[in-house]
Amino acid sequence: MKQVSTEKAPAAIGPYSQGFVSGNLVFCSGQIPVVPESGEVAGPDIASQAEQSCKNVKAVIEAAGSDIGKVLKTTCFLADMNDFAVFNGVYEKYFSSKPARSCVAVKALPKGVLCEIEAIAEL
Repeated sequence: MKQVSTEKAPAAIGPYSQGFVSGNLVFCSGQIPVVPESGEVAGPDIASQAEQSCKNVKAVIEAAGSDIGKVLKTTCFLADMNDFAVFNGVYEKYFSSKPARSCVAVKALPKGVLCEIEAIAEL
């Protein structure tokens, strides 16, 4: 196993890593829409936050030596299922390979953000 770490995605805000490589798989921890350079949440709306979460997933996957086109599975968390359509519009720009996915609404997310995305990719 190899831990994945990159400054192009936000640092972990707890006792976990940004990701791990095990065998030929990359496991990306849930990425919230925090801009890594500033530590601030990317905008107040679901479109800007979904965009940043996707960028953060992409950064971790690439730091592991893979690319977003090799993502096999994502799990997406939304603070409000009414944001589903807008979220999907952003998501499909990044995950054009249409990986398997679960998308659920949750009561709350860290830092009060509107979405979080985790992913599993092939190397």
